[in-house]
Amino acid sequence: MKVSTLKFLEKLDANNSREWFNEHKNIYTDAREDVISFVEELIGQMTKFDKNIAKADAGKSLFRIYRDTRFSHNKAPYKTNFGASIAVGKAGYYLHIQPGQSFLAGGIYMLEKDNLKALRKEISGNVREFEKIVGEESFRHYFGGLSEEGKLKRVPSGFDKDDPVGEYLKLKNFVAVCPIADKALLEKDAPKKLAEIYRSLKPLNDFLNAAFV
Repeated sequence: MKVSTLKFLEKLDANNSREWFNEHKNIYTDAREDVISFVEELIGQMTKFDKNIAKADAGKSLFRIYRDTRFSHNKAPYKTNFGASIAVGKAGYYLHIQPGQSFLAGGIYMLEKDNLKALRKEISGNVREFEKIVGEESFRHYFGGLSEEGKLKRVPSGFDKDDPVGEYLKLKNFVAVCPIADKALLEKDAPKKLAEIYRSLKPLNDFLNAAFV
């Protein structure tokens, strides 16, 4: 990835207006193309361990930089990051590029009520398999564990309060996050190194996707 891409995001953060953006549209276009090229390389590396990802399209995986401000108090018209969802199935991989705040993530976010209940049943019924996945050394090394954002205080109704995976059943999202330094994104072999981090996430995605087959 080019330094100029991160510089563009820094400038956009300091000048988040339509006037500035339109005057610097060429810089945005260059940055966007750089990110697409980066994601293409990343997908190429990821297909070495996840063949399904070969179906992913780098351009289509990129989220729009334009914010929907209709129902937000924050009226800034543009996101100050590039985000890409690399997925074939409900669970997938996510790349967030933002100076000083970049990260890799994966799993499933904001499931509908029925799907969430079905996934919790799958986890409760396959305790050893799930605990092995989230306890695996490389997964713990890179991601630490699953995010506890929105976690319930009690085991949800329909499940034994003493369920051995009760703490996981309290989760609303099954997501893992790994912070990435700017310098790591700028390294020549960054796509290869990031793909290796994603590799440790594949067993979790496989388990989550299998719950909806």
